[in-house]
Amino acid sequence: MANSVMFLTFLLSLSLFHTFQLVQSRSSLYHDDKNFNVLDYGAIGDGFSDDSKAFKDAWEDTCNYIGSQSTMEIPEGYTFLLQPIEFHGPCKSKKIILSINGYVIAPGSPDEWECKKNHCHQWIEFAHINGLHIDGRGILACLKRPRGVVISHSSNVHISNIMVKDSPNFQMSLEDSKWVSVKQLTITADGDSPNTDGIHIQRSQNVIVHNSNIRTGDDCISIGDGSKYINISRISCGPGHGISIGSLGRYGTKETVEDVVVQDCTFRETTNGVRIKTWQTNAVEIKNVMYNHIHGTSIKKPFVQLLCSKSVPCRGIFMNDINIREENEEEEKVYHKPLSHDHHPSAECINVKGESNGVMKPKLACLESFV
Repeated sequence: MANSVMFLTFLLSLSLFHTFQLVQSRSSLYHDDKNFNVLDYGAIGDGFSDDSKAFKDAWEDTCNYIGSQSTMEIPEGYTFLLQPIEFHGPCKSKKIILSINGYVIAPGSPDEWECKKNHCHQWIEFAHINGLHIDGRGILACLKRPRGVVISHSSNVHISNIMVKDSPNFQMSLEDSKWVSVKQLTITADGDSPNTDGIHIQRSQNVIVHNSNIRTGDDCISIGDGSKYINISRISCGPGHGISIGSLGRYGTKETVEDVVVQDCTFRETTNGVRIKTWQTNAVEIKNVMYNHIHGTSIKKPFVQLLCSKSVPCRGIFMNDINIREENEEEEKVYHKPLSHDHHPSAECINVKGESNGVMKPKLACLESFV
């Protein structure tokens, strides 16, 4: 039964991916477009002057342009300093492009941040936008304060090619949104920095994250409450804590995650690999999750950790071709170097109902094997 459910989930995720490709190809046919360059609105781009007002003014015209497509241009060769800023819709254009080719930075000192009522929840927020495309060869760097880039209450969102780095909290957060495609991103944070998740997904549906390199001090990708129809593929993760669902249910409120596919991902020197984390409560439900072709190394055990609630076990969990080993395992074989003295088990699996197939390293006793 679980096999058929997970196979249908997998097919649905592939269909979702091809739908995004079709939407993107059709969007290239727009000709009624207009560009709005932040330099034309007074941006200096010297890395010291505050360019926030110029960005806000350029966004207002970009968002309110009546046509098929409008583009806000952030040109290369400049370093733009931005205070916490909100790019809000709804917008009038069918397709809103933020073309980022310059270097965009936040103030270097927390004392320099100008926040509403002194509450800085994030640096850059995009909200209530349908048809948002963020693209370019630029860099978004936030060295102080909380979350870096937040996408919220938006739909038909496409993010590609940019670099996001050094936020002391989530680098990018996708919240309360649907039909989101994220690809070919580079996301970095110090490997020793806590809570610096690369991409956090929360209360969002129909999300694809693929072909990206993520190096952080916490989860490369974390999936939180209310997430459904999530497809994560071809992610290079490490250092970091791997790819995680949860944690869920900490405060006893009802939280769900379902229909998730994680496939063709590689871990390098992560401190964990694949994780599901829930608190022991009857308010949490996790179901229909597929892990397929996951390879790599971890410097800390357990490499696979599935910890679910006794009262509401995780169900429909399917794992195929999993091979996560200790980082220096190959050196031990060739040079006879001893492995680490980490006596934790390589895998933990509690209150999980599902199946496994193909190579399973480490093995999970709680999953029914079809090998």
